[in-house]
Amino acid sequence: MTRWNSTLTSIEGPIELGGTVRMQVPEAPGRTFAPKVTRFEADRMMEWREGNPMFLGVRTYTLTPAQDARVTRFEMTEVFSGVLLPMIAGRLPDFGPIFERYASDLKAEAEREPGAA
Repeated sequence: MTRWNSTLTSIEGPIELGGTVRMQVPEAPGRTFAPKVTRFEADRMMEWREGNPMFLGVRTYTLTPAQDARVTRFEMTEVFSGVLLPMIAGRLPDFGPIFERYASDLKAEAEREPGAA
């Protein structure tokens, strides 16, 4: 996945219901994030959660086919909550550009010709 995804420097672990995915990102060098896959519906949606009631992040990926079968709408959201959120909200990065980069990378990979490097 790091071949096409510029928002990751490494990723490992099963991307399946109940799996824990360990990943590192360029914006947080040396830190490993370990969200758990809490919902997974193949070709439709998945949800990753990391944290606890003090600070929780929930990222949801959704695929919605359009009427034109050649087109699929992709949506990714991240919602933060928890007792500590008001204290650290100002220190969270702007995820907008990171999400846009991920979506652009995903689109390029989805449109890549089979067998192309």
